[in-house]
Amino acid sequence: MDEFFDLPTLIVIGLAIVILFRLRSVLGTRTGNERSPIDRQKQAEIAKAGKNDDGSVVQMRPRPVEAAPADDERRTRKLAAEIEQFSHGDESVATGLRAIADADPSFGPKTFMEGAKSAYEMIVTAFAQGDRQTLKNLLDKDVFDGFASAISAREASGQKIDFTFVGLPKVEISEAELDKRAAQVTVRFNAEVVSATRDKDGQLVEGNADQVQSIADEWTFARNPKSRDPNWKLVATNQLA
Repeated sequence: MDEFFDLPTLIVIGLAIVILFRLRSVLGTRTGNERSPIDRQKQAEIAKAGKNDDGSVVQMRPRPVEAAPADDERRTRKLAAEIEQFSHGDESVATGLRAIADADPSFGPKTFMEGAKSAYEMIVTAFAQGDRQTLKNLLDKDVFDGFASAISAREASGQKIDFTFVGLPKVEISEAELDKRAAQVTVRFNAEVVSATRDKDGQLVEGNADQVQSIADEWTFARNPKSRDPNWKLVATNQLA
């Protein structure tokens, strides 16, 4: 026993105890509640994403939330500017446009006019080509019946129309009103077209295939503001020149 606990052995044991004590003070001890490397990585990813373990968001910088009143105010200003622009100083037109917008929040004069110009081009082109299906989708029944009758008469006589739509140099709203069942907007179109009507032998009956001519129409479009169908239909036509 005395040989086992000789002085060199005691020195080595003492150094080992000192080293173990220092390692413990630096590294600590395991308590059984430590997070694994995977858990620590997950926690870091959650923190980076701004979320707690329970999924609740930890907002590092609150996202700006646009208040609904601000949207309403902008829409009101935009609508007022458009009404002023498209009523061209006519108070009765402005009053009608405001009434339609009040009944139908999706209505805007600018969007309406863009649609009206597209509809005009489609309708006059479809009429010249005898395209009844396109007309049926865009016209009120009474107006469609009149267009279809004119097409049938033209076909019966063997006439054909060479037609090219050139453009719309001037378009303006002349009337706007709202009644209990429908919103109605009347638009004056000043259009430029190339149109030549020929008989069954190819002889020119009307128009000029080599010259742009100006035509003027006043058309009324209508729509029920309570309807889910967003489309306006042509309900009346008047050729001005």
